[in-house]
Amino acid sequence: MIISFQKLHGKFTLLLTSILTSICSIAQETKKVDININTKSDMSNFFMQPWVWVVGSAVFILLLVIILRSGKSK
Repeated sequence: MIISFQKLHGKFTLLLTSILTSICSIAQETKKVDININTKSDMSNFFMQPWVWVVGSAVFILLLVIILRSGKSK
């Protein structure tokens, strides 16, 4: 039974890739992740203010109307 070089090369590549993947996954460090989520802050972001959303939506609607009207005039 003769095994062709391409089959042997494919099996060797698969073996080498799986060994390297195993080594890389074992080598990963396991550190404790410290996540601090502070939801109460003294400084509030500007985009959380309601007036910013009202002004932004008004500008968006005006731009949308201008774009749609310019398309009808042609």
